Amino acid sequence: MNKKRSAVALTAVMAMSLALTACGGGNNASSNSQNGSAGTDKGEVKTVKIFQFKTEIVEGLNELKVEFEKEYPNIKLDIQTVGGGADYAAALKTKFASGDAPDIFSNGGYAEMELWGDKMEDLSDQPWVKDLIPMAAEPMTKDGKVYGMPMNLEGIGFVYNKDLFEKAGITETPKTLSQLEEAAKKLQAIDVTPFGNAYQEWWLLGNQGISVAFAQQDDVNGFIKSLNEGTGTIVGNKVFEDWSNLLNLTLKYGQKNPLTTDANTHLAMFAKGETAMMQEGNWAQTLVDNITPDMNIGMFPMPINEDAEKNDKMTVGIPANLVINKDSGSKEEAKTFLNWLVTSDMGKEYIVKKWKFIPALSTIEATPEDIGKLGSDVWNYVKEDKVYGLQSSKFPDGVTQEFASVIQQMIAGKVDVNGWMTGMQAAWDKLKK
Repeated sequence: MNKKRSAVALTAVMAMSLALTACGGGNNASSNSQNGSAGTDKGEVKTVKIFQFKTEIVEGLNELKVEFEKEYPNIKLDIQTVGGGADYAAALKTKFASGDAPDIFSNGGYAEMELWGDKMEDLSDQPWVKDLIPMAAEPMTKDGKVYGMPMNLEGIGFVYNKDLFEKAGITETPKTLSQLEEAAKKLQAIDVTPFGNAYQEWWLLGNQGISVAFAQQDDVNGFIKSLNEGTGTIVGNKVFEDWSNLLNLTLKYGQKNPLTTDANTHLAMFAKGETAMMQEGNWAQTLVDNITPDMNIGMFPMPINEDAEKNDKMTVGIPANLVINKDSGSKEEAKTFLNWLVTSDMGKEYIVKKWKFIPALSTIEATPEDIGKLGSDVWNYVKEDKVYGLQSSKFPDGVTQEFASVIQQMIAGKVDVNGWMTGMQAAWDKLKK
């Protein structure tokens, strides 16, 4: 993402909406599908099939389903979720191939938008489009048209236990790799495992973690273009070597058996105070709260070298956009639901208070209390224009899983750093168009 261009606009827009005010009554939508007859006239009951991957919002979505269907009794929602360690992209392809295509599905934008471009409805005429924060609109905008509704902004970095940091005498969050190692040594000295590493999870490594190595390139879009054109290479790239040093540091000061540790386990270890840090995003707020309510936690970016200024930028992106299948027989009903989700009092309340989402629309108001400690830390980086874009949605289809496999080989000691970079390059070359 072009963060410097968009983050300034984001700050201006969001600054007006950071104080929670009394909710207004009803919906403010002006689209034909919202104010028209979709789901309100007596007659045929239509089903909207929703296929998405954010496992942490399943409970809330099902609760919203009940409220939506009360208001629109002629529209029924069929919500299916494939996420966590499962391969959502493969499952979505299977859905379409088997003739069970969803009406609404998730899309990451950029390269993923191109991949699914012939299946997506143009949503530019929907009333919520004018309220999109510029940063949030970028991944799903092509030729001036908007094809997806961004669910939220998310930051990715190290989630840390502030109380354990204080107990260990760590007074500032690390901004260099050497500072991070010094913090790890202090945590070990008080018998706390510094890092909990869920390196069984492909998405944590090949999607989110490795994004930092791409984001810190001098020209990230130019670098990705060079990989696609065969003029650039990952092999021998200094920034990737730096990233491997960070990975090795987390292994050195992490728990045993990281390759058999999943996200639920590392969340539990962290929430119980057994580990002091974990690579996660602000979505972990609700997950940690479910185990240890009101835990004193925060987030900081992942430092990969000794350049404090470059390292002190949070990875921020749009994790998912909801798009509508242009061939759907329930297209108008699908638009009605999406509009209701971001304009109804109930939908907006769930977005910020239940899910702790950083809103992607200027009309959804949120306070630090709403979005939690982690969301507030991410938002502070956004306000200060200290952000890198999440780059994985620009990768060739399927390469994130290939990346993770090669990274896991390095973790297991099957390849050295050069072998890892060679494997990363081979994965890109195999899957690029």
